[in-house]
Parts: sequence; C-alpha cells; structure tokens
Amino acid sequence: MNYRIFSLIIGFAIWLLATIAFRVAGQYFFVTDNPVILTALYLAVVPFLGFVATWVFNKYKLGKLESIQSAVIMVLPGMIFDTFCIEFFAWVFPNLPETDGATFGSWLMWAYATVLVFGLIRKDKK
Repeated sequence: MNYRIFSLIIGFAIWLLATIAFRVAGQYFFVTDNPVILTALYLAVVPFLGFVATWVFNKYKLGKLESIQSAVIMVLPGMIFDTFCIEFFAWVFPNLPETDGATFGSWLMWAYATVLVFGLIRKDKK
C-alpha cells in the first residue's frame, strides 16, 4: 500500500473514531465551561496527532514534500465530513449542547492545523 492510500485510511479512521467518541461520550470529556479541561483538550491533541503523523511519515520514509502531501491527505476526510458534523451539530452530537458547536469547530481546526504543521516542519532526510 502506498503512503497516499495509507494516509487517507489513517485520516478517515481517526475522524471516524473521534466522531464516535464525541457522539457516545463527548458530554463527559468535552467540557467547555471548564477552562482547565478545555485547555487540556487543545494541548493533548498536539502530541497525539503529531505522533500519528510522524509515525506515518517515518513508516514510509517520506521527505518533506511527501510529508506535506501525506498530512494534507490525512486531514481531508475529516475536514470534508466535519463540515457536515458542524452544520448539523445538534443532530450528530445530541449529547452535547448546541452552544458547544463553535468551540468544537475551533478545536477541530486546531487538530487539523496540528497535522499540517507536522508535515510542514518535517526535515528532508538526506
């Protein structure tokens, strides 16, 4: 399997698992009225997604340009599907208050930006 297909599968799998987690138990961990918990959620995504992205880059021994391409491919499924998740927030995440939609969208943008940054900061292996 080439890195493009693998990146797409990883991106879709992470989106799917995260969406299921938020739908089933989001009310227990996505606590927007507690700044400590919310800050922890923003911070926790960086090492997790950074590890996943770097693992994919290393697994396929990708150079800088290929890593950027891989990162873009990883975030595309989530960005496409989350467009609808945010638009229909109350239906997709009935366990979360509708007022959490904006914060959820902000957190998603942060997560996608994290993966893209890891692709951009990748050093060429020469």
